[in-house]
Amino acid sequence: MAWMTCISSWFEQDDWYEGLQRANMSQVRQVGLLAAGCQPWGRDVCAACGDRFAYCSTLAVYVYQLDRRCNEFKLHTIMSEHKKAVTAISWCPHHPDLFASGSTDNVVIVWNVAEQKVIAKLNNTKGTPSALSWCWNEDDAVAFVSRRGPLFVWTVSGPGSGVAAHRDAHSFLSDVSVFRWHSQRKGKVAFGHVDGSLSIFQPGHKNQKHVLRPESLEGTEEEDPITALEWDPLSTDYLLVANLHYGIRLVDSESLSCITTFNSPSAAASVRCLAWVPSAPGMFITGDSQVGVLRIWNVSRTTSIGNFKLKTTGFQCLHVLNSPPRKKFSVQPSTKNHYTSSTSEAVPSPTRTQSQAFSLPPGHAVCCFLDGGVGLYDMGARKWDFLRDMGHVETIFDCKFKPDDPNLLATASFDGTIKVWDINTMTAVYTSPGNEGVIYSLSWAPGDSDCIAGATSQNGAFIWDVNKGKMVQRFTEHGKNGIFCIAWSHKDSKRLATCSGDGFCIIRTVDGRVLHKYKHPAAVFGCDWSQNNKDVIATGCEDKHVRVYYAATSSDQPLKVFSGHTAKVFHVRWCPLREGILCSGSDDGSVRIWDYTQDACIKVLSGHTAPVRGLLWNTEIPYLLISGSWDCTIKVWDTRGGACLDTVCDHGADVYGLTCHANRPFTMASCSRDSTVRLWSLVPLITPLQINILADRPWKDIIGNTDYAVLQGTPPLLCGKASRDIKQEIEKLTGNPQEKKLRWFSEYLSPPGGSENLWDLVAVIKGQDDSLLPQNYCKGIIHRKHLVKFRTSEAQELTTIKMSKFGGGIGVPTKEERLKEAAEIHLRLGHVQRYCELMVELGEWDKALSAAPGISVRYWRKLMQRRADQLIQEDRDDVIPYCIATGDVEKLVNFFMSRGQLTDALLVAQAACEGNMPSPPVCPPVGPSCADAAHGADPPELLRTVSGELAEWHFQGGRAVLAACCHLAVDDIELAMASLVRANELELAVCVGTVLGEPAAPATHYALELLARKCMMIPMWNLAADLLLMIPDNELQLVKLCAFYPGCVEEITDLHEKCRLPPIGECAQLAETAHAEGNVFAAIKYYLLSHDPEKALPIGINFIKECMSSPDWTLDTICPVLDLLGYIRTEKLLLHTCTEARNELLVLSGYTGALRAIRRQYGSIVPALYEYTSQLLKRREVSVPLTIGRLSSELDAWRACTQPAGRSSEDPPHAPASESQTAVFAALQRRLGTEPLRGLTGPDCTAGSQLPSGSEAHVSCLTGSRIQGPVYFLEDGKSAISLNDALMWAKVNPFSPLGTGIRLNPF
Repeated sequence: MAWMTCISSWFEQDDWYEGLQRANMSQVRQVGLLAAGCQPWGRDVCAACGDRFAYCSTLAVYVYQLDRRCNEFKLHTIMSEHKKAVTAISWCPHHPDLFASGSTDNVVIVWNVAEQKVIAKLNNTKGTPSALSWCWNEDDAVAFVSRRGPLFVWTVSGPGSGVAAHRDAHSFLSDVSVFRWHSQRKGKVAFGHVDGSLSIFQPGHKNQKHVLRPESLEGTEEEDPITALEWDPLSTDYLLVANLHYGIRLVDSESLSCITTFNSPSAAASVRCLAWVPSAPGMFITGDSQVGVLRIWNVSRTTSIGNFKLKTTGFQCLHVLNSPPRKKFSVQPSTKNHYTSSTSEAVPSPTRTQSQAFSLPPGHAVCCFLDGGVGLYDMGARKWDFLRDMGHVETIFDCKFKPDDPNLLATASFDGTIKVWDINTMTAVYTSPGNEGVIYSLSWAPGDSDCIAGATSQNGAFIWDVNKGKMVQRFTEHGKNGIFCIAWSHKDSKRLATCSGDGFCIIRTVDGRVLHKYKHPAAVFGCDWSQNNKDVIATGCEDKHVRVYYAATSSDQPLKVFSGHTAKVFHVRWCPLREGILCSGSDDGSVRIWDYTQDACIKVLSGHTAPVRGLLWNTEIPYLLISGSWDCTIKVWDTRGGACLDTVCDHGADVYGLTCHANRPFTMASCSRDSTVRLWSLVPLITPLQINILADRPWKDIIGNTDYAVLQGTPPLLCGKASRDIKQEIEKLTGNPQEKKLRWFSEYLSPPGGSENLWDLVAVIKGQDDSLLPQNYCKGIIHRKHLVKFRTSEAQELTTIKMSKFGGGIGVPTKEERLKEAAEIHLRLGHVQRYCELMVELGEWDKALSAAPGISVRYWRKLMQRRADQLIQEDRDDVIPYCIATGDVEKLVNFFMSRGQLTDALLVAQAACEGNMPSPPVCPPVGPSCADAAHGADPPELLRTVSGELAEWHFQGGRAVLAACCHLAVDDIELAMASLVRANELELAVCVGTVLGEPAAPATHYALELLARKCMMIPMWNLAADLLLMIPDNELQLVKLCAFYPGCVEEITDLHEKCRLPPIGECAQLAETAHAEGNVFAAIKYYLLSHDPEKALPIGINFIKECMSSPDWTLDTICPVLDLLGYIRTEKLLLHTCTEARNELLVLSGYTGALRAIRRQYGSIVPALYEYTSQLLKRREVSVPLTIGRLSSELDAWRACTQPAGRSSEDPPHAPASESQTAVFAALQRRLGTEPLRGLTGPDCTAGSQLPSGSEAHVSCLTGSRIQGPVYFLEDGKSAISLNDALMWAKVNPFSPLGTGIRLNPF
């Protein structure tokens, strides 16, 4: 295996443990990502290949991949290596894992998506590669062109590697806008130019330069740029061309003639992009440049055959997927449509109108829009399969939470907009009008006002009323100078401060009256109001100084000037918890802490390697400071001693803004030049404090005062207003306040993503009155008993709501869209008649009539008659089948007579007289078999099945809390708890389990065990004991804790006493007695608690080996002993005298770990555990009843007999297991037994484990692949595995994958 090449040296020797450090992982966890939008400048900014598609943001390429488990596209990776704007991407036609990208820094890069890395890089392309494409005639060559040429061809590898200019494609008279290689004719290439002409080159043929300009341009110097061109996949010579104004043409590259000119629907409609539809020869689609209209065309017609308005903003680029996602649950099709073929040109149906002459086979288009939106549109179903709407397309300079709502985050960008995001759903809910130039800074109005102040590069400052959707005030005192920072006073909603490149910090009222103009000797970049004194404001200046002003006086001189930085000062921030403490970030790469009262710098924080921009004080922990830098990192500092607690490298470019909300102080948002916003959980930094809350420790261990909290060595204490408010509310409660305490602190500490929803469901299960549920409860996952009631109410609201002038923000649905949504809800609720009436109102008669028989035949006939009446009024022949089907001959005869079609009227009347007209249908009786078919599924079981599917979808997406909500919604407490445990949400699991009581007890106790292991790592042994004492049957867990405790004799004695275990001196005697009596388990237990725990090793190992020599041994017989042995103190296990016993313990733990992993369905680590055990057998001196051959045969049998997850019909067939493999696997299964806790099978998946990093990459030493999500470093400080794999490994094998004998503790 690949991983063995990295760590095989650890298996070569026995005394490797000298100098090893403790395994570690990041204390700041990424829990959310707002991806960048598609950039609106280049033409080829999206591409697709197989089950992947990609698009370009400004600095990175976002790659989405089809997850076949849930049949949806998910963000797979962010490729960020370019330092300037990406111009184009192209997927390799010969290798599905490779694509190339070019950028304005004159660089072309070739990427491997599977390995998520750069495999080749070309610097200095002699101009910006504005257009780029892989060469179809060569396997490893990329062509690119800049402006008027030449076309360069870069052979990436092989003997002819290097860059060469195309022999003929150069010296163009007009800039190249786009070019395309022919996929069948070797070397044939076409260029589209800005002047509207084409250039075509083909080896062995005459070169054609600047031909086929639109007829309207002939003889003029006007330009009509070619925006798109594509070779006809079924022709060697036909080329589809789009000019911005002239429209679309199909041209013959051989005869240089125009075959067809397609007619635009209006002069204003212009085509931005086009693509052929592979599944429908002769069909292509186009995207308009002004409005997001997707048009469907066929080469046999000059007008479009279908138009879909997808967005109000124009297209930027589109691409049709060759292998779109399939439906998860397939249904056998009914009668084949004779008139539609997916393998030949669509043929018009004889009964269709002209506008419906062609139907489009199923196809999915990747659509990119000028506003940054990216989506995957299902053209057949006419719906979005995926839509990432309204992302920022440029650097995000600032981000701030709304003061009265921790779920709303505002961002300010270089693209000239401010957007407001709901961080629970990661969607934009409001966007500013735009066209403001660069917006450097924003500030929410204090309190519950819905206004945001913004600072721009040239247009002054403004106040935007979010609800009204318009600018309500502008400030122009700085003229055209850039305003770098704007700050609304925290204490006075009438005062705003701005600082600018003109050297002034101006304080004004919101109505524009200037109060102060503080002159600086150079540009002012940052300002911040003190949260402890409403009249104090600090500034950061280009002259390297920090100044403090007092706005309550008329003086324009600073009270203090702080010196020390060696380069310009950018942002400044007052500490909200410590009066007079101020920090500043500088281009010198340092952060300085200033004490206003001492008039001095009290700490210099050094570690960044580039200018510092983002600064954030935590609102609860007074010494916790976070900084962001141009070095792409975020650092967390303990300002007491200046230690850097953690460094985060997930952003792919400069980090500018950092923010958190006082009511959710351990969730942080950051923004960057990589155009992303990322959400982080800081809770791991305060783990002891969080566990103190769970263990119901005294308030003094949870909440403290600032002076004590900032003392060196003091454990973290909450000192902010929000925590004090919670404490006050809890103290007001009567009776047992623990349930409220757990809920309130859980919501306060948890990141967004469902914790409030979870607690609402817990309250419902506990019997809380429905009237006490919060207003937003119905917007989340709701309990089954409320489902019909709340959804019916929602449907009624959708049908009656009146649209306001400004709507509700971004993408407000039209009345028709609301009615459609309401109808779908009614249909799912079984309100079929209401659904039918809404469909009639929308004009969707076919849908209404198809559902109407479900109510009654009588209702269906009335609906048919209403439709017939309408069609008669419209004088349409479509009325005929309606009248005949309902037996309404009289109406049909009158219809014909009114139109003068007397012959037809006579014919119908005669047919009726002869009994040829059908009678009105009668509902047939339903027999028992029909009833069984209709009601075959048990409804509650069906509900649980569907809920389970939804829960698994959430879980695999890293949303375990929402997965737990799905299970609680159908009263499945066990699976809800299991979801939280599998996601390592241990604290939340204990909180919820404690409140739910007995039904959740087994999972709660298991979570407490894992939390106790977490406390051992901190280390906080007394706290671990407190947690284990919360478990009723806790002796064995307490024994393990005390056995592993590495303290001195006095400390061990105290812990034994706390855990109610015998004194250490008595344990040896108890062990000897038990051993003499043949009680192996008791002997091992007491030896481990004694002064000589190593004596337990031979007793336990011999017992296990003896058991394994029996043919019918099971995991349940040996695992209790093996688990207990795993808690021997590390320093004893690593003694030289224990070498043989240690090696055998590691081998046995590795093997049983592999079996446990099979039982728990931890498929990703099963091969690694078998390989780990094999390496130990091969390289260490051991005597155990195992052989390498046996391990190999078991692994092969497991692989053959288990179907890999996520397989599809397109994957290679899975080879059936042989008889011997089936027999081996059957024997394995007999040994495995069943997992004692329901729901714990299946891979672990922590929050953020699906989120790609933007920069630093680590390769797993277990799998050899790049780690996505949190990384766990092993004890050598270099080897890394994913946190998910570390958690699964530690649950089945306590010892490190390096074979050192050191315990793994990633909890």
